[in-house]
Amino acid sequence: MARVLLALLCAVFFSVVLAFSSATVMFAAIAALVLVLNVLRFPFMGLIFFGFVATFIPYTTVNVGIRVTISEAILGMVWLGVFWQMMQGRLAWQFGKTEQRLRYLMFYSALPFLVGQFMMSGAEGNGPVNWARWLLNLSPLLLFPVLVDNGLRRDQLIVSLLLGTLVMLLLSVGMFLKDHDANTFIVILEKLKYAHPEAVKDIFSANFSRMASPWVHPNLTGGVLVLFLPLAFFYALMQQGWRRLLGLSVVLLGAAGLLFSSSRGAIVSLTLVLLWLASYRVPYAGRVIGVALALAVALVLFYPPLQERLATTFSSSNASTEIRMDEYRRFPEAMARFPLGIGFKVDPPPPKTNLLGISNLWLNFIYKLGIPGMLLFIAVTTAWWRECRPRTSLREMSPERGIWIGSGAGLLAALLTGLFDHYYSFTMVLIALFWLVMAINLQSARSLRQGHDPLLCDEPYRKTEV
Repeated sequence: MARVLLALLCAVFFSVVLAFSSATVMFAAIAALVLVLNVLRFPFMGLIFFGFVATFIPYTTVNVGIRVTISEAILGMVWLGVFWQMMQGRLAWQFGKTEQRLRYLMFYSALPFLVGQFMMSGAEGNGPVNWARWLLNLSPLLLFPVLVDNGLRRDQLIVSLLLGTLVMLLLSVGMFLKDHDANTFIVILEKLKYAHPEAVKDIFSANFSRMASPWVHPNLTGGVLVLFLPLAFFYALMQQGWRRLLGLSVVLLGAAGLLFSSSRGAIVSLTLVLLWLASYRVPYAGRVIGVALALAVALVLFYPPLQERLATTFSSSNASTEIRMDEYRRFPEAMARFPLGIGFKVDPPPPKTNLLGISNLWLNFIYKLGIPGMLLFIAVTTAWWRECRPRTSLREMSPERGIWIGSGAGLLAALLTGLFDHYYSFTMVLIALFWLVMAINLQSARSLRQGHDPLLCDEPYRKTEV
């Protein structure tokens, strides 16, 4: 009887949709409903879908009463599915020290949120929605151990992340080689329903010689590439067949995309991580450095626009460098005026204050959440590092070690970009991928430790169920 009633309700709903709209809208509504119901029933499928969409078209939007990205809408549906499964006793929380400290950060953020709502009362912005979105983007670290309980599922998730990255790179690099002008990418983003078209046009007009992508800003593109390039390389190294081809394709196109985007912070960060890997005698790390240098020289020699870009990229007279120096000089004033941060209603700089923002991950946490917020973020990353860092030289590789060292190197590169940019602090969708990769790294490290791998801590991992 219940199934018949549900069928009747669906028939009535879609009849109304067809009566007041087109057949295309009705079929889209049917597809969306099927997707939602399947994610509620199989939330891991939603996490796989999120991995692909978030790396391919991160900021494509959908209107569900409020305009949100499809990536975040999928992540929200995954959580609904998890809660539904928990009510039936099929899933349970699993937390280690890193996950517990992240929860402390999430709980503390309520204080600067409330303070910011009062301090920024005259500014435009939806503080509650922005806060909820930020918490949602932190949640993959908590979501992963609930849904990914074996190596097969983790492999499927890694494949979805690399597939999304590959399609994004094929589109971005292909368009850039075709037109050599970032402005031609605006038409694609309009078709993908990207919000704030005026901001997109300003970014691409100011940086038309740098590669455009679905991540919009070239520095953001560089940031996401350094997160996934090490994972793609070491994953491919220990795989066979199409999985190896997938990883190597991401590495080759990603290296080209990194140079075309000309993100100084990303290039320097990835170079430092490669040197760190070489110091631990990680197999092929030295060869990667050599191949990367050869590829960079080849692109510079045969692509004149890249020559011009690199000629000014690392110059002290570069305009963006001068702006960053001004941001650091003015930052103490922002700390004095907002000791508990500005909260979530607006992004730095606050309107009508004559202050500047800050291009630094940790200082941006102070700007938004105050010094306690930054210290809690450091506490989370410190817990992760203590649990996952290598304790000795890595001379031999295995599939598990490849995932561990690849995801760990990507996280280190992402954190190093924080010295130059703030994107891994409060940039929606990007930070969700950061915490998802951290969850992959934690699970891999814990698996190696349980197998008594000498590369990690001798003390066994103890998980607690809540």
